[in-house]
Amino acid sequence: MSESNLEIKPKNLEEAIAINATAFSRFSFIDLFAGVGGFHYALKSFGANCVFASEIDKHASLTYEENHGLKPSGDITKISEADIPKHDILCGGFPCQAFSISGKQKGFEDTRGTLFFDVARIVKYHQPKIVFLENVKNLVKHNKGNTLATIRQTLEELNYTVFYQVLNTSDFGLPQNRERIYFVAFHKGFIRNPQFIFPNPQLKSKLSDILEDETSQGKVIERNDISFYKTFVQEANLFGEEEIINKPFQIGFVNKGGQGERIYDINGHAITLSAHGGGIGAKTGLYKVGNKIRKLSPRECARLQGFPEDFKPHKSTAQALKQMGNSVSVTVLKYILNEIFKTISDEKRTSAWVSDSKRGVQEREGYRPQI
Repeated sequence: MSESNLEIKPKNLEEAIAINATAFSRFSFIDLFAGVGGFHYALKSFGANCVFASEIDKHASLTYEENHGLKPSGDITKISEADIPKHDILCGGFPCQAFSISGKQKGFEDTRGTLFFDVARIVKYHQPKIVFLENVKNLVKHNKGNTLATIRQTLEELNYTVFYQVLNTSDFGLPQNRERIYFVAFHKGFIRNPQFIFPNPQLKSKLSDILEDETSQGKVIERNDISFYKTFVQEANLFGEEEIINKPFQIGFVNKGGQGERIYDINGHAITLSAHGGGIGAKTGLYKVGNKIRKLSPRECARLQGFPEDFKPHKSTAQALKQMGNSVSVTVLKYILNEIFKTISDEKRTSAWVSDSKRGVQEREGYRPQI
C-alpha cells in the first residue's frame, strides 16, 4: 500500500477508510465494557473481526446485539481470561476507579479490586498486539495522578509501550464538547519502538449540522421561567468566511441555570452527553431550535457520537440517551485507528516485527503471536 493511502486529509476520513477498509482484516479484537458498540463500529470499518464482547448492562447489551449480531457476555469480573478467545486487539472504555495504593506503587498488584484489573489480567494472559482504551478526562488528575500512573506502569510491566492523550470530540468534526483520554499501547514483541502520534485534525462543525428536520423524541420544554441573556451573532474571519466557534455557546437558562438548566445556541456545539446528570435538560442539555427549547433526540445524540445512520437506538428514549452518554465517539476512534495502522505499516517504525527467523522470534521477548 502506498504511503498516500495511509494519510487522512482533514475532510476525507470516510474516503480514507474506504481505501483502508481491509487494513485490520487479519486482526481480531475483543470489546470490553462494550456499551452499544462504539469500538466495534470503528474497528469493523477497518476490517477487524470481533471475537468477544462483554457488557454488564442488559439494555445496552440488547442494543449491541441488535446492531452487531453478537450477544455480549455479562459481568467481566466473573469471566475467566482463559475463556476469552485469543485476539490481536483489546479495546474498551473502562470505568474510572481509584486504586488502593499504599506506599511504593506496585503496578499490576495495585489494580486488584478495580475493573482495570480485569483489563490487566486479560492483557497479561493473552498478550494482544495492541491495547486501545478510553476514559474520562478526569482520570489524568484522579487520585492526585496515581490512577493514571498505575495504569501506565501496569501496561509497561506487561511489556507494552504506552501512549496516551486527552482529545476533544469537537476537533473531529462532531459538534460535541467531549474531552476524553485515550490509551494506545503496543506490545514490544509486536513493535519494539513505535513512533505513534495521536491525530489532531482540528475540524469545524456546528450542532445545526446534525439536527433532525423533524423529531418527536427531542423533549420540548414549555415553562414560564425561561430566560435569555445573550444572542449569537455570526461573525466572519479575515477572508470573509463564516467563523465557526467550535464550542458550546450559552444563550439562556431555565429556573436558576443550574446543571441541566442551561440553554445553548445551535450554531455552537452540544455540551458533553452524559448517562445521568440532573435538571430538566439532563443527559443532552437544552437548545434553542427554531422557536422551541428542547433536548436532543436519540438519533441526534448518535450523530454527535459518530454512529452511522443505520444504527438502531434503544426503543426507550431514556435508555437510548443513557447509552449515548456512556458511549465513545466513533469518529475519534477511527482517526486513532488510522494512526495505529500507519504506525504498524511503516517499515521504518516496525523493523522489529518483520522476520520469523530464529533471532526475530527471540527478540519478541516472549510474545505469543495470534494467528
